[in-house]
Amino acid sequence: MEAAVSPFPDDADALKALLATALLRADEAEQRAASVEAELANARALASATEALIAHLKLQNAKLRREQFGPSAERTERLLAQFELRLEDLEADAAEDELAAEAAAAMTATVSAFQRRKPVRKPFPDHLPRERVVVPAPCSCPACGGGRLSKLGEDITETLEVIPRSWKVIQTVREKFACRDCEKITQPPAPFHVTPRGWAGPSFLAMLLFDKYGQHQPLHRQAERFASEGVPLSVSTLADQIGAACQALMPVFHLMEGHTFAAERLHGDDTTVPVMAKGKTVTGRLWNYVHDDRPFGGNDPPSVVFYYSRDRCGDHPRRHLTAWSGILQADAYSGYNELYAPNRQPGPILEAGCFAHARRKFFELADVEGAARKKSRGKKAPIVY
Repeated sequence: MEAAVSPFPDDADALKALLATALLRADEAEQRAASVEAELANARALASATEALIAHLKLQNAKLRREQFGPSAERTERLLAQFELRLEDLEADAAEDELAAEAAAAMTATVSAFQRRKPVRKPFPDHLPRERVVVPAPCSCPACGGGRLSKLGEDITETLEVIPRSWKVIQTVREKFACRDCEKITQPPAPFHVTPRGWAGPSFLAMLLFDKYGQHQPLHRQAERFASEGVPLSVSTLADQIGAACQALMPVFHLMEGHTFAAERLHGDDTTVPVMAKGKTVTGRLWNYVHDDRPFGGNDPPSVVFYYSRDRCGDHPRRHLTAWSGILQADAYSGYNELYAPNRQPGPILEAGCFAHARRKFFELADVEGAARKKSRGKKAPIVY
């Protein structure tokens, strides 16, 4: 029976050479794999950056078209909002893929990392406070050990930081005193509170109102965030404070209302607002009246008042403007027609057409005419015998 022949040489030097060759080939294979992985990461980063750029250009195009053809479209606002959300996700994915490409390229010597074009970041606002943190300088020269060092300058790197929201409870103490002569008890009066029983401070109320009406954050979402920060407050409790704060601010609203309707010129408009109803969403209306005389050289501070209604009945603007007369710039809504009657009391309202609304019709006519011309050019000329 013949003995099996070994595929490896018996000589030690030959074995060392064979092992070195195998290690070299393994290293080359690892380098090729790393290069392929780096190129793949670069391709992913390029695709993500390209998609984000396309979304950014689409958003810019939509905004420019909206500016050119007028903000007619409350419907385009939703489209722009969707573009914004999509762009946020794409930008985040592009940044993540770019970092992955840098990490993959660092493992190779032949593939350079993909560099995404980024917009230039604006400097931080000057009004933000600066906290200076100085890194300790060496006491001696790291190269020669000498101690004669002279400062040449400094490099400053700015990092934006935020102080998280903090909560506190203010205890207002009113001490009681008894007079030993007349035995009467005295105590300082209770401090003023914006809302009854005053458990919510003015800063908290301002934040609650601004987040609800300025940032469109419903109370249940605010309550969830408060609870996550260790301050559990029910939605009904917050709603009570909203109602009390609105009642407390009503005198301010009346002052703004009086200032607005003291103007000789007003701009009136209405916009749709979705309203939750039983099992569905209905469309409500926000009527706004703007007092701004700055384009006419006026010095009065601008103001605007809003009124809400569940429908677009013409009774609403007639009720809003029942005691006002002057020049009203508005669209061609028929609900304003009775306001333009010459014998109206307490005085006539002069209609000023809105150019932003009027020019849309010209663009529509231009589109119709352009479509008609294309259609006529597409027809074949009749054959004359």
